[in-house]
Amino acid sequence: MTTLNALAPTTGEHSRNDTMRAIVQTEYGATDKLSLAEVDRPSVPDHGVLVRVHAAAVNAGDWHLMRGDPFFIRLMFGGLLKPTIAILGFDVAGRVEAVGKDVTQFQPGDEVFGDVSECGFGAFAEYVCATEDALVAKPAHISFEAAAAVSGAGLTALQGLRDFGQIQAGQKVLINGASGGVGSFAVQIAKVFGAEVTAVCSTKKMEGVRSLGADHLIDYTQTDVTQAVQITGQRYDLILDAAAYRSVFDYLPLLTPEGTYVLAGGSTARFLQIMVFGAWISKFTHRRVTCLAEKNDPADLVMLRDLLADGKIVPLIGQRYDLADVPAAIRCLEQRQGLGKLVINVVPEV
Repeated sequence: MTTLNALAPTTGEHSRNDTMRAIVQTEYGATDKLSLAEVDRPSVPDHGVLVRVHAAAVNAGDWHLMRGDPFFIRLMFGGLLKPTIAILGFDVAGRVEAVGKDVTQFQPGDEVFGDVSECGFGAFAEYVCATEDALVAKPAHISFEAAAAVSGAGLTALQGLRDFGQIQAGQKVLINGASGGVGSFAVQIAKVFGAEVTAVCSTKKMEGVRSLGADHLIDYTQTDVTQAVQITGQRYDLILDAAAYRSVFDYLPLLTPEGTYVLAGGSTARFLQIMVFGAWISKFTHRRVTCLAEKNDPADLVMLRDLLADGKIVPLIGQRYDLADVPAAIRCLEQRQGLGKLVINVVPEV
């Protein structure tokens, strides 16, 4: 991981132009470990792009990093006892403030968005530094908050359906957790690929999901989706589970004989279950069972940009917060209360 964003304490020698406001964390724990502080702006290396953040978005990865849970998160990011990532957030949209001498794609004033998770995170701040391959140009007619909502969840949905699910036109696809960030994009992207989409969500979120273009809706508060096949006889070529809180064995009867189940979000227990039993299930049932591992692919980010520009995907934004309210946004996400994406407006749009 290329670390471009690091927390540095401010000193009396700095002018206000050298500092920024950010949500910082110095120890693992709940949202009470997050605080709004004034810190040094990131420096701009030769290959770096300094972005004035206008909007960011909250993802499940943020609260996992905040808590250091599951424990392997600490191993991946190098902080066993204390977090090495002081400023969370990786979905970002804003204007380029400055560029390093080796940067060729952008110049000051350009409007951009992207995923800065491989650049040291840091989106919950007034400025963030990224490599140019982590960013793409924002379509002029798209708001900063809409652009900020796309990258992390959009990449997960796209790669989960296309690369891990091997989606094909005409297939029947079930999206569990369709009202969340990943799920709301998955519904739309599956339609772009020509699939017949069934979306699973709760009663109070059905209208929001209906607006995404799903062909069928299942209200899980009224119908146990894993039992629905006994009523309708419907089976699915692909299940993308963006809210995996039930055993994968509950979903196997919903798959066609050679169907695919992709875990794209949910509990750690479900992730470990797939890691332990996924290959065995695939071997003995002929159904593919796998966990998604999203990667930052510049070409995929360009594809999402084009889908966004053409109106083929529209971010489902449920709630908006100011920078100081990042802890409240993360609490909402942890409690699974939000609809679609939760956006942080660092510079409110007018």
